[in-house]
Amino acid sequence: MNVTLRNIDRHNFRECIKLKVAEGQAHFVAPNVFSIAQAYAEPECVPLAVYDGEAMVGFAMYALDVDEQKWWIFRLMIDASQQGKGYGRAAMVELMRLISEQPGGNEIAISYEPENEVARKLYTSLGFVETGEVVQNETVARYNRHEA
Repeated sequence: MNVTLRNIDRHNFRECIKLKVAEGQAHFVAPNVFSIAQAYAEPECVPLAVYDGEAMVGFAMYALDVDEQKWWIFRLMIDASQQGKGYGRAAMVELMRLISEQPGGNEIAISYEPENEVARKLYTSLGFVETGEVVQNETVARYNRHEA
């Protein structure tokens, strides 16, 4: 497995918006086309395609919350046909590495639906700690590189 994150551009846009999560997961994550539109309207958002070699397997987006001046992972999705292969974990590790290189990148926040146990287990295993905060009905967890 060779997971990399690449910019969304005219060459991979259509492929990216065709990616879909497994049935029953759609309420956990916004469609990729919505996220790319959000990044256009909110330029602090960075949308990225998740690749294994030359095969696109998922989508991720991170952003600097301009009010908090904190980094957030806004989206992570792996295509239904690619789930269960470790791509979610590998993509998160790459996102965390990428954000850690940014000013103030030692702390990262993420939120997820409270009933999304798969997400909770993944993020917890990577060092994220639930804070008790709730944003838009989602559980907030934070990672601090100095505390992990």
